Amino acid sequence: MEAAVKPQRQMVRLRGRSYVAFVFTPTVPVQDWLHEIDATIARSPGFFAGRPVVIDLSSVDLSQSGIGHLLTSLQDRNIRVLGIEGVEEAKLTPMMPPLLSGGRSCVVEPTATKKPEAKSETKPTLLLENPVRSGQTVIFPDGDVTILGSVGSGAEVVAGGSIHVYGALRGRAMAGVNGHTSARIYCQKIEAELLAIDGFYQTADDIDAALRGRPAQAFLQGNIMRITALN
Repeated sequence: MEAAVKPQRQMVRLRGRSYVAFVFTPTVPVQDWLHEIDATIARSPGFFAGRPVVIDLSSVDLSQSGIGHLLTSLQDRNIRVLGIEGVEEAKLTPMMPPLLSGGRSCVVEPTATKKPEAKSETKPTLLLENPVRSGQTVIFPDGDVTILGSVGSGAEVVAGGSIHVYGALRGRAMAGVNGHTSARIYCQKIEAELLAIDGFYQTADDIDAALRGRPAQAFLQGNIMRITALN
């Protein structure tokens, strides 16, 4: 007589994991906004490849069919939308991406009642002694990232503060992702595919050819990103 084997329950494992997503905020006329997306893709075909995208519809008043048309237009451009925010749930259909909430704001609001402390002025820094190779992604939302080497083509560095590259910067560098407009990007040799600070970005084609291969820095001046040589 064989003993009955009691089935074992499979444990469901839940893990938290963070991704840096592009948040699109369409403006009207939407067709012109899509043309700007086309221009970005034309300059950098792989710009949105593998990148999660969230659509913030709080700035436009689109009907359900209008939202569907927008999603189809983005899908036609190989842009996959992870979720939607800034719209009433009743305007979404079950076939559309889910309504998201709770995304971390990119605006840092100073707390008036909190007294400045010397300790709070010390920003954490991530120091990487090896190059960041193609395909690698480094995400450090808490502060500056310093790399004692190069950042290869196809690699990506994301920092809450500034990014310092003591070598060639050939991949993507995104600084100030938590709303730090004073963040900067420094490198010894600028050959970047993308530079971004607090959501403002420039692709390789936007960078002055006279700067390529030279030490350079990128910073925000109002709503304009400046890229200048480091002398």
